[in-house]
Amino acid sequence: MTDKRRTAARPDLAADHLKGLVMAERYVAAEPHRVTRPATVLRRQAAHESAIETELLYGETFNLYELKEGWAWGQADIDGYVGYVEAAALSPLKAPSSHRVSALRSYLYTEPDLKSPPRALLSMGSRLTVTGTQGRFSQTDDGFIFTGHLCPMDHVEDDWVALAQSFMGTPYLWGGRTSLGLDCSSLVQLALQQKGLAVPRDSDQQMEEIGSPVDIEELTRGDLVFWKGHVAIMIDKIHMVHANATAMAVSCDQLSAFAAKIEAAEGPVLGCRRLK
Repeated sequence: MTDKRRTAARPDLAADHLKGLVMAERYVAAEPHRVTRPATVLRRQAAHESAIETELLYGETFNLYELKEGWAWGQADIDGYVGYVEAAALSPLKAPSSHRVSALRSYLYTEPDLKSPPRALLSMGSRLTVTGTQGRFSQTDDGFIFTGHLCPMDHVEDDWVALAQSFMGTPYLWGGRTSLGLDCSSLVQLALQQKGLAVPRDSDQQMEEIGSPVDIEELTRGDLVFWKGHVAIMIDKIHMVHANATAMAVSCDQLSAFAAKIEAAEGPVLGCRRLK
């Protein structure tokens, strides 16, 4: 309740499950919707000029509490983030997702044919409901996608660090969550989701809620290192992969060199965490 980013409450409106916990003029039950665009921005305010808080991927669920003047106010099911998305990017949720995109990105086609016009370019983590197969393609309500780029929702990726490394060179985008642009904490979130772990959106939340503390001298592959407003994934005890504003991309760096470079501006390492 202390994290406003994940509390669906305003003075005039709140989620019904918060009744008795927060004060609001009225309480509303959630109406589950799904994202129907490759990605849509969640903003703090109902205005295109408002900064990006995060992005929702195709097929992810958005629990809608209010629809007004083309904006939907609600909460992302994936990590609890609250804000406004364009109503045109949503449709009522009809069926649970059966698969997710496991490739870095993949096209959704109009027909089960690689020569047919593509409808959308979907990023890793996007969710779909597969209704059948035709040859090498899986059929969904919105089109066809190459089956080899999908995995069942319950599939667990063992080497999530290698998966994070597959984003190398992806541009840095504050609030981004796609293979076309993402930030440090979303890289961690997306990679760990492929491992079957639901993790918070921002680095401060991740530092508090993921794994257990580990000494910086004992770092190994898969450990997380945190600075103020930043997180990196250790590849081994020396190197790390991270989406960063220094390179403006996902890059590989030596921990010691990067820490020394940013200490004057951002401060020292705040802590390290190891997955349980």
